Amino acid sequence: MRSFSCWAAAALQLVHYLGPATAAAVHHHGNHTGRIAPKAFIISMFEPETDGWMTNMVESGTGNLTDIKIDVPGLSMLYPQVACTADKSVCQLTAGESEINAAASIMALVLSHKFDLRQTYFVVGGIAGVNPKYSTLGGVALSRYVIQVALQYELDAREMPDNFSTGYFAYGTKGPNQYPSTLYGTEVFEVNEALRDVAYKFAQKAKLADSAAGAEYRAKYKEAGAAYAAATEGPSVVKCDTATSDVYYSGTLLSEAFEKVTRVWTNGTGDYCMSAQEDNAVLEVLVRGAIQGLVDFGRVIVMRTGSDFDRPPPNVTSYQHLMTDQNGFEIATTNLGRAGVEIVRGILQGWEHTFRKGIKPTNYIGDIFGSLGGQPNFGPGSQTNGTGYAAAPKQARAQLRARGYRGPSVVRRRI
Repeated sequence: MRSFSCWAAAALQLVHYLGPATAAAVHHHGNHTGRIAPKAFIISMFEPETDGWMTNMVESGTGNLTDIKIDVPGLSMLYPQVACTADKSVCQLTAGESEINAAASIMALVLSHKFDLRQTYFVVGGIAGVNPKYSTLGGVALSRYVIQVALQYELDAREMPDNFSTGYFAYGTKGPNQYPSTLYGTEVFEVNEALRDVAYKFAQKAKLADSAAGAEYRAKYKEAGAAYAAATEGPSVVKCDTATSDVYYSGTLLSEAFEKVTRVWTNGTGDYCMSAQEDNAVLEVLVRGAIQGLVDFGRVIVMRTGSDFDRPPPNVTSYQHLMTDQNGFEIATTNLGRAGVEIVRGILQGWEHTFRKGIKPTNYIGDIFGSLGGQPNFGPGSQTNGTGYAAAPKQARAQLRARGYRGPSVVRRRI
């Protein structure tokens, strides 16, 4: 994570050097500079997710993402091209798995002179571990919050104090379930809830895939009763939030600990239901791009589909559960494309009447610092008195940089 922070900071200085985009109008699907201005941009993490999109785009008649391939310097060596439909209204990239890969790839996209992304809707979509309290294998979740739950101190659970419920506890604190007093800025992001709700309605139109093998593993959760009732049902579309961790964790204790982190860090308003490795990194880059006027953070959609449960059913150990094929992978990648295509189609079909001008947020959007303006309803409040970083006076910006942009409460940390 330190590598991500250093790399992204250097890239942001490059953005300052290049300067923000200046033209007020964007002519889709390009402009007078020749840059491509897609209406929707799909962000996948690895090849099976990409395949789910490719297949469903063609089958739905929405377009073929193999029509145009564009080399973009700085993308993953495994996935060095952006794919677009023939009319360039929809594009897609595969970022690579984990936070560092995701941050590097999305920063390369945002800084590329080949694209004009100021009116583009970003659909950040991937498969995930799923919380059986909220959804199931193949289930689709659209999030308002993404939370970097592993950005904490960690003690081996065998060495933690007797009064600790978990070995994870926030920076600047002395025990679990306290709000961090040292902030890095990537702990929590909140996206446009009004847009999320529109995307939810679009996604509900999808005919979601299921399988007998997936249903068989779901049935193991019936013994847990009402608490895990959602796990035993077929795939559906739900609204709940995503936890980001590079560590692929599994087990009831860790999952419940991160449930609590989500609740504490969102001031009791977030509901953790999906686990992923990239979303906070992607959204951090999009916030930085929005500060420079390169993207619109109000046009970000976060979607995840359940490929495996984050904790075991009764009478199964966490290790056995992790090592078992839960038969959710195929239906998760399929439903990612099926639900996602409905969202993309909705944007394209409603472009002139609704989406060109955008859907105005009714909630705070941005990071824990208030970098885009407004007051976060989580964390210590805006670090720029609500103005946002770009509009803050130069003196205020200098003060933020001098104290590490972490607010007044900064504790000793190991360098």
